[in-house]
Amino acid sequence: MIIGLTGRIASGKGEVAKYFQNKGFDYISLSMAVREEAEKLGIGITRESLQNLGNKRREEEGAGIWAIKTSEKIDESRSYVIDGIRNPAEILAFRGFNDFYLLSVDAGFEIRADRAIARGKQSDPKTIEEFRRLDERDFGVREPFNGQQVGLCMNFADYHFFNNGSVGELHGKLDRFYNNLKC
Repeated sequence: MIIGLTGRIASGKGEVAKYFQNKGFDYISLSMAVREEAEKLGIGITRESLQNLGNKRREEEGAGIWAIKTSEKIDESRSYVIDGIRNPAEILAFRGFNDFYLLSVDAGFEIRADRAIARGKQSDPKTIEEFRRLDERDFGVREPFNGQQVGLCMNFADYHFFNNGSVGELHGKLDRFYNNLKC
């Protein structure tokens, strides 16, 4: 089984990924491939630089390039949770696998902004204004079709999770989803 994750910045995708890792799924992130390439090229690791590099490679090699690179690491005898799907072509690349489900995760703007600023990852925004700009871009505002298109990806999701509550509430929703899949 492969669970793909898409959703807005700081919506809880990482927590969903941890949930499935605790169920025995291996974790892969498309952004890991982008980060690896950025490091090889000596590009600083910021969300904006990763977005720029991701878009550049999608333009040069096709919108599904990051999913194709990630797919090369998949052993079909194992289960995976794949984080960071940001373009519909990436979804198409993963739809070729049996038992692929795309989950979208979202939460309110203020909650997501607070989470992103508080968690302090190297690539996270430091201010609400920076968060808004990066969030809009990631969602697909003023982006080319082969660029960041999380909004479109969320429309193609098989299941949608709204995560404005506690981690326990999110896990309860995921338990119901996962138990239904196993039936």
